[in-house]
Amino acid sequence: MTSSPFPPPCERSAELRRRFAEEARSERPDLAALCLLLGAQADGTLDEAGIDAAQVELDRLAGRLPYRPGGPRAWAGALRELLGERYGFHGTAADYRRLESSLLQHVLVRRRGLPILLSVVWLEVARRAGAPVYGVALPGHFVVGFGPPEEQVLADPFDGGRVLTGTDAELLVAGATGAPLSPSMLTPADPLDVVARILNNIRAWAAARPERSDVSLWAVDLSLLLPSHPARLRHERAQLLVQRGEFTAGAAELEAYAEVVAAVDPPAAERVRQQARAARALLN
Repeated sequence: MTSSPFPPPCERSAELRRRFAEEARSERPDLAALCLLLGAQADGTLDEAGIDAAQVELDRLAGRLPYRPGGPRAWAGALRELLGERYGFHGTAADYRRLESSLLQHVLVRRRGLPILLSVVWLEVARRAGAPVYGVALPGHFVVGFGPPEEQVLADPFDGGRVLTGTDAELLVAGATGAPLSPSMLTPADPLDVVARILNNIRAWAAARPERSDVSLWAVDLSLLLPSHPARLRHERAQLLVQRGEFTAGAAELEAYAEVVAAVDPPAAERVRQQARAARALLN
């Protein structure tokens, strides 16, 4: 897919970003709410009724789970049977080419998505039902975990919720990085880390499609609203503004970023200032 069928939210954009920032900075950020606010930023057709409907659908799916089926493996099996088998949530290689695969409201309708968005569905449905569930950010492939470390059970929502053996997890990591699986890779992922990774995926999708610099820009803007983010995102935003022909704004952002960098890397700061001067020269 080379373009998005979604109109931008335009007038609602500032309010959506305000709510996104407020939720991200709350004491207990709501993963589904953040994903849906992100989805509304991407798709101007997602209004308040649509956001509410997506939350209701997660509640409805949770209501289909059996009441406290047992230990971690029983929970993983119950989620697989409900979401993977009964409702058909899973992913395919083609889903990596679609922006909808990173938008929760569309994943709930299509029952297709990237591993991390399918994992969000698993997490939110399981959490509502009282399961001991959390995300596990394996390199290159997001999965879900159930239970404490000594009883941990991993499931792969992209593969319909297949329960993973230790060897399966090792192969996933080796395939993505060539490195062995380490215990640190199996720790629970914070909701804000999940959202940051979703936004990284969207930025990667848009970077491969230069005509979608609009998507790159809002994904960077939302990333900058997270309480913790890499400083280089400001440089990326400045470059996007220049790419989009907003030379004055881009140059100003480059100059501001150079001031930040100057304290730790003066030569890098000077290179950024040169980029700012080049951007301003494009106005002549």
